[in-house]
Amino acid sequence: MTLTTSRPARAANSAPAPRNTRDWRRTVRRLPGYACVALLLIIVVYPLIWLFLGSFKTQDEFLNGSTTALPESFTNFDNYTQAWSSVATYLQNSLLTVVPALALIIVLGTAAGFALEVLVWKGRQTTLLLFLAGIMIPGQMILLPLFTVYFNLHLTGTLWPLIITYTATGLPLTVFMMATYFRAIPKSVFEAATMDGASIIRSFVSIGFPMMRNSVLTIALVQFFFLWNDLLIALTFTTDDAQRTVQVGLLNFTGQFGVVEYGPTFAAICINVLLILAIYIFLNQRVMRGLAAGAVKG
Repeated sequence: MTLTTSRPARAANSAPAPRNTRDWRRTVRRLPGYACVALLLIIVVYPLIWLFLGSFKTQDEFLNGSTTALPESFTNFDNYTQAWSSVATYLQNSLLTVVPALALIIVLGTAAGFALEVLVWKGRQTTLLLFLAGIMIPGQMILLPLFTVYFNLHLTGTLWPLIITYTATGLPLTVFMMATYFRAIPKSVFEAATMDGASIIRSFVSIGFPMMRNSVLTIALVQFFFLWNDLLIALTFTTDDAQRTVQVGLLNFTGQFGVVEYGPTFAAICINVLLILAIYIFLNQRVMRGLAAGAVKG
């Protein structure tokens, strides 16, 4: 009797929980994660919303109104009109410095990564370590010597100091990343090209560089954000208001008699943020593919 009565009880205890109970428990376990994601989302999104709303406020609303109050009118585009008259020049200067420097970084960095990982020559590991040493040098240490060199070469007052400095500071990280990406490509691909009669330059231009499209785009975007958001180097080497980049221009964005006009300042910052955000959203998928390209060795 004891055996026959205990079996149904044991079977009843081992029966699976109802579906609704399992879903409820799963939801409870995920609540801390949802709360953290919601908190991070608020931290990231709230400043952007506050910045966008502030770009429509007048000077009187900033000085006499509450910081959390909504603007009186969402059709006040005078701030954007006033901001664009100055920001357009700053954006042009940023493009004239970042684009040439970025092109040099990509071409030279990719070629160096190809030479360090695909070609076989004595001293390539030492050369790679020298490039890595450039990552560990703080940028603040080289500003004063560079300013002296540029002054003696009569380059101050132009955009060339920014282009040269951006190229030099961006190369170490680019060379290291490109060497890592080239390491993931089977060497047999380049050996087959050599057996078919392709020269080193032909192998790099026709095989190596096209296979690195996603990786090149990823590195270019990372370096673009770094150079575009630079303040210290641009602030050191720009001596004229007409040569200021966008970050230096936003730092010194003042109105008549040196008074900070908060509405146009918020509008100018909003233009810069929306431009960078649009570029990242448009190229997001390619960046993800490029980041994963060097993770697995082929």
